[in-house]
Formats: sequence, C-alpha cells, structure tokens
Amino acid sequence: MKIEIRNLTKVFGSQPLHGLQLLENGEQKDEILKKTGMTVGVDRATFSVREGEVFVIMGLSGSGKSTLIRLVNRLIEPTSGEVLIDGENLTKMDSKSLIETRRKKLGMVFQNFGLLPHRTVLSNVAYGLEIQDVNKEEREAKALKVIADVGLKGYEDSYPSELSGGMQQRVGIARALANDSDILLMDEAFSALDPIIRKEMQDELMNLQSKLGKTILFITHDLDEALKLGDRIAIMKEGQIVQIGTSEEILENPANEYVSKFVRDVDRSKVLKASNVMKKPEVLMTQKDGPRVAVRKMEEIGASSIFVVDEENKLQGLLTVDDAIKAYKEDILVEKLLIEDLYKAAPDTPLSDLIEIAAQTKYPLTVVEDGKLLGIISRVSILSGLVLGKESKENGVEAK
Repeated sequence: MKIEIRNLTKVFGSQPLHGLQLLENGEQKDEILKKTGMTVGVDRATFSVREGEVFVIMGLSGSGKSTLIRLVNRLIEPTSGEVLIDGENLTKMDSKSLIETRRKKLGMVFQNFGLLPHRTVLSNVAYGLEIQDVNKEEREAKALKVIADVGLKGYEDSYPSELSGGMQQRVGIARALANDSDILLMDEAFSALDPIIRKEMQDELMNLQSKLGKTILFITHDLDEALKLGDRIAIMKEGQIVQIGTSEEILENPANEYVSKFVRDVDRSKVLKASNVMKKPEVLMTQKDGPRVAVRKMEEIGASSIFVVDEENKLQGLLTVDDAIKAYKEDILVEKLLIEDLYKAAPDTPLSDLIEIAAQTKYPLTVVEDGKLLGIISRVSILSGLVLGKESKENGVEAK
C-alpha cells in the first residue's frame, strides 16, 4: 500500500492522553468534551490507499476530515496511531527526515491556493524546487512542463492577481506536481470555486490523473464531488470513519442511517457507469460464420440482429436478420452489409451521458475497450439501472 493509516487519533486539549484513554474506555466525543473540555478531532481512523488510487475523505463541517489530512503529513501531531508512506512510519521520523519526506513524496494543495502574490506563475510553480536548491535551469524546465500539463501554457509570466480562481488553483496543483511527488494531498481544493469552474477543475484533475497516475488523498464536503472523483470514498462523522467503499458500494449498501441520508437524493445517472448496466450479448457472430449461421443464432434467442466480432473479439459491426437473408440469397459477403455506425462507450462512461443517445438510436449501445466488445446496453438496461437501483436504496432506508 502507498499510504497506511492505523488507529490515527487526535485529541485537542491540555491532557490529550487522558482524552485518548476515555475514548478507549468507550466514551463518545460529546461526553469527553463535556467532562474535560477536550475535543476529539480524529477518532482511531484506519484505512489504506493503493498506489495510483484517488481516495476521497468526505464529511460535513466538523467531521474531522481536514484534521485527518493534516495528521497524514504531520502538519498536526497525532495523539496516537501511525502513518506509513511506502512502509516508512512518519510518526516516528525526526524533523529532518520528515521534511525530506514531505519534499520528495507529499504534495499539498489547499483550498485558499496559497500562492505567493509577488511571484509569477513560473516562479510560484518552481518554488518548491527552489527551496530544494535545484538549479534555476532545471527547476524552470520542470515548472514549464507541469504548467503546460495543467493547461496554463502562455501564463508563465503572469501574477496570481491577474488570474481567475480556477487558474490560480491550477497553479497550486502545478506547484505540487513540479516536485514530482508520488502523493497529492488535496484539502477542499475546489471548494472556493464557483460551480462551473469547480466542475472544470474536477474534469481537469481526472484528465491529469489518467496521464500521471498519482496517489491522491482528496478531502471534500461535497458528496457529488466525492462520487465523481473517488476510486473509493471514506465517509466521516464526528471524527470517525463510518464507511469506506466505492461509489456503487456506498449507494447500494449504506452502512447506517447517517450514510443513507447522504446518498438518498444522489442522481444515480451521474454515478453509474456503462460497465454497471451493460450485459454480455447472448450470442455473437464471428467473421468466419456465414449468413445461415447468423440467422440460426438469431432464431435461437428471438433477436432481429447480431453483433459481429473478429477472432480477437474486436467489434466489426451489427448484422440484421434482413441483411443476413439478403447475403444468403444474393451471395453477398456479410462484411459488406454490416452496420458499422454504432455508438461505442468506454466502460467508465457515466450513465447520464448515455440516456439521450440511447433514446435516439434503434440499436443497442456497445461498450468497447481497446476495440474489444465488452458488453451492450439497451434502453431497458439504462432504465432498470436507474429505477431498480432507486427502489433498492429506498427499501434499504425503510428497513433501517
């Protein structure tokens, strides 16, 4: 695992170890505050993050999520517990080793951008390398590359005050990337942006992640943002992690009433992907099959068309029963009668992107990866994915 968090706890107050003992004796956060005046910021958090994963921690204000991310890089000292990065225990490092680990492995992106107003974009992005004594030519070359990566090429000589909020946050991300850190810690990074720019930054982060494959620990109070960005999500309440899972797992099986309330009004079409609703074709036709074989296969399942693939399962097209009969009667090669203008979705295409397309086409949508046919999606599949999912969620809430 890239990051391992083990029983990480933070108690704010004059006698944190006493507060920790009360926690271990089973007392709750509110009881400890009332008795001692001490606040439990994080309560025995345990989780791990895989290399290249976007792990989102979400919760309402006061849930402990921002404290947790600051414990990860020891901007706040933990009361107890362990933080391991690549197997190295940060909680046992001396100051020198900790600073070195932060510089080389941990990049931080804050909500308030944290840019130096008197420095240009180039100088801001290169700042981390500058304090590491990297020579000017090398650090500017690295900075220029990541500036281009985040879509700010041409703004190298601009100052923060000359940029929009979204552009300033891109500078913040570029600064974290310039150090070539393996891990990005992002604390409410897009919360200060207006909704349109926020969505653009979410899309930009997903695009960067597809190219760079960083390990990202992302903090947010916005469930839609968590569901969109996270490979997995941890939901926090009162300092505790109450559930960890994928978007689908949390939507389908909320751990308790608190999580159920969070997900009750989620637009499932924005969360479900093509891979969640696709089905394997009942039968397929290969290029070596003739028209009579195609008709027989369609008769077996009562279909009026069949998908055609090559020996590597790469999609070639769709053959209708009328065209199969025509090919047989008129001795025409099947390949010449294939319908090739089919909609091809990637497995991770959001269901919301497919609804209108499915309504306008008379053929099933195909789910394709590297040219290979993974499955098909009919209009019925889309509707059942939305309706049945909603029903199961409602039934789960009623049962609690």
